[in-house]
Amino acid sequence: MTNTPSKKRIGWSLSGFIRTESASGLVLIAVTILALVWMNSDLDYLYKSIWKETKVMFGIGNFVLSESVYHWINDGLMAVFFLLVGLEIKRELIAGELSDLKKALFPIVAAIGGMVVPALIYFSINHGHADFRDGWAIPMATDIAFSLGILTLLGSRVPLALKVFLTALAIVDDMGAVLSIALFYSNSIEMTWIIIALAVFIFLMALNRLGIRKLWVYLIIGFFGLWLPFYLSGVHATIAGVLLALTIPANRKINTVAFKTRIQTLMDQFSGGDEESRGGMLNHVKMQVVSELHETCDQVKSPLQWLEHQLKWPTMFLIVPLFALANAGASFKTNPDSGVILDPVALGIILGLVVGKVVGISLFSWLAVKAKVVALPEGLQWKHIIGVGFIAGVGFTMSLFINELAFESSVINEVAKKAIFVGSLISALVGTVWLLLVGRGKDESGVG
Repeated sequence: MTNTPSKKRIGWSLSGFIRTESASGLVLIAVTILALVWMNSDLDYLYKSIWKETKVMFGIGNFVLSESVYHWINDGLMAVFFLLVGLEIKRELIAGELSDLKKALFPIVAAIGGMVVPALIYFSINHGHADFRDGWAIPMATDIAFSLGILTLLGSRVPLALKVFLTALAIVDDMGAVLSIALFYSNSIEMTWIIIALAVFIFLMALNRLGIRKLWVYLIIGFFGLWLPFYLSGVHATIAGVLLALTIPANRKINTVAFKTRIQTLMDQFSGGDEESRGGMLNHVKMQVVSELHETCDQVKSPLQWLEHQLKWPTMFLIVPLFALANAGASFKTNPDSGVILDPVALGIILGLVVGKVVGISLFSWLAVKAKVVALPEGLQWKHIIGVGFIAGVGFTMSLFINELAFESSVINEVAKKAIFVGSLISALVGTVWLLLVGRGKDESGVG
């Protein structure tokens, strides 16, 4: 049985997570500006040509997959993003803020409110338009990188507890987005491929139970047995990333006490005996000790945490910015204001993000506290919850992703894209100003 991590180590891990998400949020802002400038310049034709018209083919023999660069990013690379999301969700459920049901209930209730109310606002505006209804999930989303980036820029003006709350809320929000994509945004499902994928998923879970810890086994089988069948089934292929994450082993082979004892024994063996052989190289005994040190280090690592750590930087600083660059190009050159305020799709998205998020998060949280189902997290006041409610309205990347699944019409898609920008921008500005005005509060402590 593994030891319980110390509070210091948990704090360091959380701080590292927040720093990475925040820095990637700044990169996303830069990439989004680049995409908008590019799409609204005289080189807009090049934007469309590169992302939408350039075809890339992969195949073996007669089996060939041919899609645009845009589709490979959205269906292929974003599966890696959802693998990372799945790993984060699993980690939080096992050892994070969501592992303690009592502590987890508050962000869970808040996240549910932050999904239900925006969806209801959108649907109430668009229920009479058959072509527009599918956009109901767009304002449900929260972009964790952007939202945490905003809180980090506020520094010590907001308590660390608020960043912890937003992180947990956004992860629950991601769960909702994944379920929505799986259940409501899949086209003409081929059940044969679904059955194959589910059989492979069960097989991978069995490998986990049998103690197989080699990640390459899971990744190779996951690609051919999960991603490919989902891609061919009609269910969005990114769901394969989340399912694969659930099969990755989270347990360590040895605990920290056994690790320390083993390392000390090996270091004693390394220090004793003969010195290096001629030429400055290690002798056979010392080489054996070094090999055992490597093996012992591998045994104390959780495969899940190791993979999450390896995927974090390339995903947040390459894959997600690439997705934003390929998807954020909205043209404002012709009638820039038309359809962004009064169009029912745009109105539903903007009101859902700006009003629905803060009302849903605050109202559901308040009702749950009044009903004594949950307690307000230590160090937080209602003014902070309202501020995070606004910040959670920054849907951006996840909203853009759902938008691409919801609307086949390029006209509706463009209107929705502009509305996502407007709603996310208003939410970010209002939330930032709100938190700057309310500050920390007299009775609070903690590191920002």
